[in-house]
Parts: sequence; C-alpha cells; structure tokens
Amino acid sequence: MRLTKFTDLALRAVMRLAVSGGDPALTTREVAAAVDVPYTHMAKAVSRLNELGVVHARRGRGGGLELTVLGHRASVGWLVRELEGKEEVVECEGDSPCPLRGACQLRRALRDAQEAFYASLDSLTVADLVSRPTGPILLELGGPDRG
Repeated sequence: MRLTKFTDLALRAVMRLAVSGGDPALTTREVAAAVDVPYTHMAKAVSRLNELGVVHARRGRGGGLELTVLGHRASVGWLVRELEGKEEVVECEGDSPCPLRGACQLRRALRDAQEAFYASLDSLTVADLVSRPTGPILLELGGPDRG
C-alpha cells in the first residue's frame, strides 16, 4: 500500500510540530521549509489537520501552529485513516466496472490488507514517531533560525 503525498506531508508537519514545543509557534511557511516542501502544499495539509483538531492554527501577529492534545495523543493509524479517506485499494466500479465485482474475493482481500496496514499503525502515537533519533534531527531541519 502507498500513502498519498498529502498524508506524507501532513505526517511530517505533525512530527515537526511535536518536537517544536510550541514556543515560539512555527508558521506553516517555516514547517514547509523545515521539511523541504512547497508552502502551498503544506498549507493544504495544515488546513486539514486543523479541521481534524490535530493542529491549532492562529493567524496574525503572534500566530502560528500548535499541536493540540489530540495531535499528541492520537494514534497514527487513526490519523492516516482520516487523511487517506475512505477510498478502496482498487477501483471496481467507475467507467469500466470490473465484471467480477459481484463475486470478487480480491476486493475483500485487499480491503482486509488495507485495514491490517492501518491497524499496525494504531499502537503508534506522534510521540513514538519523534522519539530518538528522529526528534533531534527534526529540530535541526531547515527553516529560518529563530534562536
């Protein structure tokens, strides 16, 4: 299974915010620079994380991004499910529906495999993702020196 680039960016943002401590709050632009992705792509990911309640985004002077309590405690499996959506691994309907769609065992097997993939992430939290050696490296990544 392969995650979308969107989910990858959102997970990188959450990980970077998890090690920042929130003081001072990082901006979307700074997070994008730190993980070396375009600002516009990161802005979309941060917007979705804000909708999910994982990130709190404040605008204006003194604004920035902060990981919420949910963001710190949520399982990675839940977060990936929310970011990836309800899409199935294979497309059985659509313009050229599969002739086996009514009796296909592959569709069920792939759905089970997808759920097993997500379930393997359920025991992980963001804190697990940013433990050593990852956390210290995230703190050193790009972006302006705020020291």
